[in-house]
Amino acid sequence: MTSLTAIHLIDTDGTAFAVPTRRSARARRMLLRIDPARGGPELVLPDGVDPARAEAFARQNLGWLRARLARLPARIAFTDGALVPILGVEHRIRHRPDQRGGVWRIEDPDHSVELHVSGTAEHLARRLTDFLKIEAKRVIAPRARAHADTLDRRVGRVTVRDTASRWGSCSSRGDLSFSWRLVLAPERVLDYVVAHEVAHLVEMNHSPRFWRLVDRLMPGYEPDRAWLKRHGGRLHAYG
Repeated sequence: MTSLTAIHLIDTDGTAFAVPTRRSARARRMLLRIDPARGGPELVLPDGVDPARAEAFARQNLGWLRARLARLPARIAFTDGALVPILGVEHRIRHRPDQRGGVWRIEDPDHSVELHVSGTAEHLARRLTDFLKIEAKRVIAPRARAHADTLDRRVGRVTVRDTASRWGSCSSRGDLSFSWRLVLAPERVLDYVVAHEVAHLVEMNHSPRFWRLVDRLMPGYEPDRAWLKRHGGRLHAYG
């Protein structure tokens, strides 16, 4: 793959769009997509596509792009006073530059929960992201192993990453990988994704047998699967 370049487009109302392009040897056709991790567009090009043809393709699909961008959830920065959900519970971020200790929870008598973040303001977002990644693995790993025990299977490594195109994956060696952003979802939604990937330890497909395994591990998973399809894009808006 080559490094990213961008196509610059101007809509009829004067709105300017910068569309990064990425060449991929695996691509068979041009694909204009929304990258949820960046919250913006991306044009994937097969090797050998002429730049003029790529620009014409992007212009042809400008209306689609405008409509999709308008539906994207607003970005939610990790800043003092912002709200961030953890397993369905809202936590308010409190910057504590006078303190040490990284990130810690404080629950008030009125049952509101705060995340206190020490250090300088420029490091707040990184520190909070690191905390959420650790929290995601802490929550996900034991659930994955418990589900695997139910199926008489063994889990390999459990890792968390900031993936844009999938919430989880299962390798042929039994290693499981998950998006750390699942910790921002309701608890049952996270449970569903963990059960989904553990079921792949038995069935590396999405056959009816696979879905029966998911239902065995997570009875009544359908609403949680639907929630992720409907609201998953919002999880990428945080941070």
